[in-house]
This record gives sequence, structure tokens and C-alpha cells, in this order.
Amino acid sequence: MKLPLFPLGTVLFPGLLLPLHVFEPRYRQLVRDLLAGPEPRQFGVIAIRKGRETGADGVSALHQIGCTATLRRVIEHDDGRFDLVTAGTQRFRLDELDHSLPYLQATVEPLAEETGDQAAAAAAAGAATRAFREYVAALGRRGRAGAGADLSDLPDDPVRLSYLVAASVVTGLPQQQALLAEPDAVRRLTAEQALLARETAMLEALSAAPDPGLPHSPYHPN
Repeated sequence: MKLPLFPLGTVLFPGLLLPLHVFEPRYRQLVRDLLAGPEPRQFGVIAIRKGRETGADGVSALHQIGCTATLRRVIEHDDGRFDLVTAGTQRFRLDELDHSLPYLQATVEPLAEETGDQAAAAAAAGAATRAFREYVAALGRRGRAGAGADLSDLPDDPVRLSYLVAASVVTGLPQQQALLAEPDAVRRLTAEQALLARETAMLEALSAAPDPGLPHSPYHPN
């Protein structure tokens, strides 16, 4: 399948929302082209491996695994800018880039959502849930923003849980990209348990903690 691409300095996970503020002419055109076409109106969000988001020569290398984003809400401003709310839908693997339009397009391979062994998935989900609760509690002991998050309604489904945890832990793009690229929920949850244990230990050891609000600004500029 072929998708328009929106390279970003962040990772989008299936099931998670991503607001975007669109101001560059090429991405304004992308949005107009989507609105002129049929639903579902989708494009590919893929993290930048080398380069930057803005400017004609900003992106020089991309990661191989991305996520389709479906338009949920579009606000068009008088000057042609757009505010979007998008939802992550499905992972894909980048196959071939197409530079024929002002914005990038690509042929991509959709990736199935594999759970892995059911018994292993249940065990990994339980371990990751406990590790996530301990991580949030450690944030609370440091008085950090977001520490009061409601954890009473965490999903039971291992795939959904794995993406929610991946999007919530405060870590860098390489770590989040690695979690997105994990082939199934068991491996993703296992990796998250190790990551959460490490981050919780650091929170307990250090007098200051990263602010969980920073990766989740209201709008992601492009």
C-alpha cells in the first residue's frame, strides 16, 4: 500500500492520539489532499533517524517502522494552517520512498499485531502492569507531574497495554522506536518491564526526575 508520510521527531503508537499543528506548505498540501479523498483519511507517521522536522532538507534518514495515523478532527485556520487530532492505527514497515510530490510518500507493508504465546502474554502483561504501577508511584514520591494518573482502568489486552505503557514511560526516541519495532506484545511487554525497572530505580536514586509532561505537548509543531 502507498501512504503519504509525515516524518516527526516522535513515535506514534497504535491506539494513541497525536495532535499536530500543520504550518509548512508541503504538509498543508498533504492535509488538503487527504480531505479531498475518501475516508479513512490516513497518512504514515515515521520517526526521523537523522535530520530535523522542518525545512526542505530537514530529513536525511528515517526509521523503518512507523504507524498509520487516522484523521479524527481537523480545524482549518484562515491563513491555511491546520490543527489536527490523529489516532495511531496500525504499524507498518517502510519499503520504498516516493519523492514525486512536495511531501514524501512511501510504499509500506502493514504489520500484523501479534500477541505471542497466550500464557507468556498473560504473564508479561501482569509483570509490566506491576512495573508500571511502581514507576508511577516513584514519580509520585518525587512530586512529578502526571504521577496522579488513574491506573484503575489499564487495558487487559496485552497488545493495547504494551502500546499504552510504551507511550507513557518517559524515555528517549531510540527506546520508544525500539518498543514500536518489537515483533509481538510479549517481547514488547518484556522489554518494557526491564525499562520500567531501570527507570524506577533511577527515580528512587536521584533527587530529580524528568517531567512526564514534556513529551506530550498539546500540539506537535512541524
